Amino acid sequence: MMKSNVFKLFSLCVLLLPFGATADDKVTAPYALMCEHLDRPIGVDAANPRLSWKLNDSRKGAKQTAYRLYVGRDSAAVVQGKADAWDTQKVNAGQSLLRYQGTALQPFTKYYWLVQIWDKDGKPASSTVSSFETGMMNMANWQGTWISDGNNIDKRPAPYFRKVFNPENKKIKSARAYIAAAGLYELYLNGEKVGNHRLDPMYTRFDRRNLYLTYDVTAQVKDGKNAIGVLLGNGWYNMQSIAVWNFDTAPWRARPTFCMDLRITYEDGTTSVVKTDGDWKTSSGPVVFNSIYTAEHYDARLEQKGWNTADFDDQKWPGVSLRAAPSTQVVSQLMHPIRDVETIPAQSLKVFNDTTYVFDLGRNIAGVTQISVQGPAGSVVRIKHGERLLPDGRVDLSNIDVYYRPKDNSDPFQTDLFTLKGEGIETFKPKFNYKGFQYVEVTSSKPIKIDKSGITGYFMHSDVPVAGKVNSSSSLVNKLWAATNNSYLSNLYGYPTDCPQREKNGWTGDGHFAIESGLYNFDGITVYEKWLADHRDEQQPNGVLPDIIPTGGWGYGTANGTDWTSTIAIIPWNVYLFYGDSKLLEDSYEPIKKYVNYVERISPEGLTTFGRGDWVPVKSESPLEYTSSVYYYVDAVILSKAAALFNKPEDQRYYSALAEKIKTAINKKYFNAQTAIYGSGLQTELSVALQWKIVPEGMETRVAENLAKRVKADGNHLDVGVLGAKAILNALSENGQAQAAYQLAVQDTYPSWGWWIVNGATTLYENWNIQAERDISLNHMMFGEIGGWFFKGLGGIMIDEQQPGFKHVLLKPNFVQGLDHFEAEHEGPHGKIRSFWKRQGKKVSYTVTVPANSTATVYFPLQKGQQVYQGKSAVESVLKLEAETYQFEVK
Repeated sequence: MMKSNVFKLFSLCVLLLPFGATADDKVTAPYALMCEHLDRPIGVDAANPRLSWKLNDSRKGAKQTAYRLYVGRDSAAVVQGKADAWDTQKVNAGQSLLRYQGTALQPFTKYYWLVQIWDKDGKPASSTVSSFETGMMNMANWQGTWISDGNNIDKRPAPYFRKVFNPENKKIKSARAYIAAAGLYELYLNGEKVGNHRLDPMYTRFDRRNLYLTYDVTAQVKDGKNAIGVLLGNGWYNMQSIAVWNFDTAPWRARPTFCMDLRITYEDGTTSVVKTDGDWKTSSGPVVFNSIYTAEHYDARLEQKGWNTADFDDQKWPGVSLRAAPSTQVVSQLMHPIRDVETIPAQSLKVFNDTTYVFDLGRNIAGVTQISVQGPAGSVVRIKHGERLLPDGRVDLSNIDVYYRPKDNSDPFQTDLFTLKGEGIETFKPKFNYKGFQYVEVTSSKPIKIDKSGITGYFMHSDVPVAGKVNSSSSLVNKLWAATNNSYLSNLYGYPTDCPQREKNGWTGDGHFAIESGLYNFDGITVYEKWLADHRDEQQPNGVLPDIIPTGGWGYGTANGTDWTSTIAIIPWNVYLFYGDSKLLEDSYEPIKKYVNYVERISPEGLTTFGRGDWVPVKSESPLEYTSSVYYYVDAVILSKAAALFNKPEDQRYYSALAEKIKTAINKKYFNAQTAIYGSGLQTELSVALQWKIVPEGMETRVAENLAKRVKADGNHLDVGVLGAKAILNALSENGQAQAAYQLAVQDTYPSWGWWIVNGATTLYENWNIQAERDISLNHMMFGEIGGWFFKGLGGIMIDEQQPGFKHVLLKPNFVQGLDHFEAEHEGPHGKIRSFWKRQGKKVSYTVTVPANSTATVYFPLQKGQQVYQGKSAVESVLKLEAETYQFEVK
């Protein structure tokens, strides 16, 4: 068997100068070609995948005036402008996001594509070739059957599986492994792990939808005998740890299972498939217990060396059990995966004795540790992970183990158990678990040898690309921004979570409170599209959604209302605004409609108490009916706008009228037009009205002034819970009170965001009160709107709803006192947007970059007597800008 040189041919093709190109096309050529918002994905199941690109052109007014897209199965032909799948012909338009509309895509097929554009001068330029590859595309294309080891849900050791195979004696063109699992897996080929993902597949409602992944294993298939190895973990599918959310009684619960096709395509066009069937073998091994909620236990004495290699003797391994698929929907997991993104060495070590050690990573993270230790055979090493220390320096779990309900002491919370085999330095790193922690306590049943290098932290999260940057003259602002991002990533595991230790739940409210902060800073669309599919899986026929998604059944009650479960509307709408991509909103349209219709049925007068309220307030509680009704209004508004976008005029008229009815009812009961006060004038009451556009037109300034006065009366401190924290900074800065917003944002005494930072926080907390007796996770994202506000309230980078996806950028910077300089950058669908201002004596310099194929309008926040200059020329305080980098001065 010989390898093909097909990849050499492909490399040559992509290096060729595409047709229509010229010598200086590197200035104008399209770049960042993406399919389904990913670079060269494989395993695409979408019948009409989205294709997008950016324009590399730094000239003034750079834009695309036309495009032509070529998609075909032959890369060389595509380079020459010959497409056998789709040729759009020349289209006179500036759009750079399309849905494939060519001939029907075939499964297991690689498609090559490029885009030719015409620039502002009508000059053509072409991209290099990119590609995408389809996956199964249909459940009927699976050949393997689902297999398990046949044990029951209480069996603790993880099941290992293996199969030996021989490829045909032909030249291999490509080899792909398609694997679906209920639970978690690690896949091995000839002793080596396939890929660098962690905790695959992502968590779903397993009895309604399962995910599969595709791997290119061409280089790993060898001559002669090959061996496939699969190790399964429980994940959320078989929860053996007990907590208050009842995942141990989930309707899907069963022993982990998987299905796999290894599809080999030969140069002569034939294929062969190595599939899961009754010929596989199974056994147990050193992973003697695993729980994604608590920890992992590993007994090195039980290792079976070479278990996943071809020459391993598996005669004592029994056969497998065949079983039905967990659901009737197995679809491709096409999203940014979880990875070990950052390696963090221990910063300090405190030695208590030869069996007790405490390590400090110096920062709070989500992930795992790897331990390297030496000790006698049979020594049980306990590796406890926590966020706090007791007065004696040992690790304290009391803030994060409060909802755990263990049956006995065999499954300690956030504590890995490593049993040594006594053969020199031994290493262990969990495969099927993650934790939230800064401190690691290592204790052993017998004396061990370990030094500071013996513990290494791995920061794990969905590996979403960075999209935002903030830098300022304030170290507090910089630390707050970094802490927000640390918490956001610590709570991104294929779905947004509330905390990475105590719960790991997909709390809906936490997810939408942080959506803008998340999308300004990271390219997270693939994660949110997956999570909204989870929403659609969980939604009841009457429209109701649970508090946590996915769920095993917990969360359907009386408090799972609009302020939390409005994720169904708010997240698709924000994804549309940030990306200019309407697919998620389109997919969510009917679910949003069902949801709004349900609230209307139970609240026919326009006001609703269906909600949870302003969770974890400092001291003042806003009326539940008021805040719940505000979010009901938000949902109705989004639905009416979506109806207009999708040309549904009857729905648009109906839900516009409903939104107006809700708004009128809120203002009639809660707004005093004479005093411009909502309710009793609490910070949250005033903030949410401004943030969500409840305030009658023309009254915004007075309400914002009252909010600023209320903040001042509260000692320039916060008095809000999660709903107020989402709204208050925006409510102030977008209504003439930017200075008050900034002073509140950088307040560093209790209660404030800054209070956490000056007390050593490297993440955001769950409670303003650090000494609170409950709700005191030290890695929570529900107060994380501040990370997005830096871009809006200080940098002024804002979305134009009429031209979403930053096609037209609104720039409304605020040159607040107390900052010498501030810089915000956001990598949007068209390129990098930069807003940078700096004080220089009595003037402020302002530099802004508008990316190619975009325009902008800048609004200068001028005080009396100030004037804007560009060079030596005075300019207007509101300017329309083409693509380019500009420099202004405010004097």
